[in-house]
Amino acid sequence: MLRLKVAYWSYLLIFCGLILATACKDEPRKVVTTAPITFTKEGSLSLFKGETDSLITRLDIEIAEGEYETQTGLMYRESMEQGQGMLFVFPEEAYHSFYMKNTRFPLDIIYIDRDSVVASIIKDAQPLQEESLPSTQPVMFVLEVNAGLSEAWGLQEGDRIQFTRE
Repeated sequence: MLRLKVAYWSYLLIFCGLILATACKDEPRKVVTTAPITFTKEGSLSLFKGETDSLITRLDIEIAEGEYETQTGLMYRESMEQGQGMLFVFPEEAYHSFYMKNTRFPLDIIYIDRDSVVASIIKDAQPLQEESLPSTQPVMFVLEVNAGLSEAWGLQEGDRIQFTRE
């Protein structure tokens, strides 16, 4: 009986060794590559000084409206051109909060109320940060542009936007 148990365990160990040897074969690793996410112009946006109504700048914009688009935003992209931005359009005015998770370049985040007036600006939001960056009041739109542009334009609360879809 003892010999039978030893033989059983010996065969079991050999069998397990064979399985491990074949399962741990060096197989070439598959490299998955994805095409970079590129900008798709969906509209144009103009920024105006609130006091004088003079044009500050014009941008080509992508428009994020659906749940997936608004949650993904500019994530996984490597960069954005200076004359481009992403406009988030929400169905109703509310407090909104953004973060930079999986966003690989710094942004200025411009919160805009339902009257298209700039309500607040988060300047130089840093890449890959998960810290919440909330609006200071209810907003209906959010514009993301490359960091430093709001400063270069002299953009302030009270300035306004106007956009058209293509």
